[in-house]
Amino acid sequence: MQAAGTNVNPSLPTTSIVTSGPFRLSRNPLYVAVTLLYFGLILALNTWWGIIMLIPLLIIMHFGVVLREERYLEEKFGDEYRRYKARVARYLLMI
Repeated sequence: MQAAGTNVNPSLPTTSIVTSGPFRLSRNPLYVAVTLLYFGLILALNTWWGIIMLIPLLIIMHFGVVLREERYLEEKFGDEYRRYKARVARYLLMI
């Protein structure tokens, strides 16, 4: 993100769309990584309640964060972001 010249801090405005590195496979690689880490922790701790908590967390992240970020980026970057969105999966698989 620094190499692309955009802010790493999420509270600062985005100045460019990053399409290299993990962003060439997923538009949200951080959320994918954190979800996998959380799931791995659930397995390591062998706890059932972690799976129950994962579902609402994913729903909140999707509707409360990811979709809002996508609207912001589409408003700010227009066709450039729409082309990226058409080419790269939101998470890992094009659905």
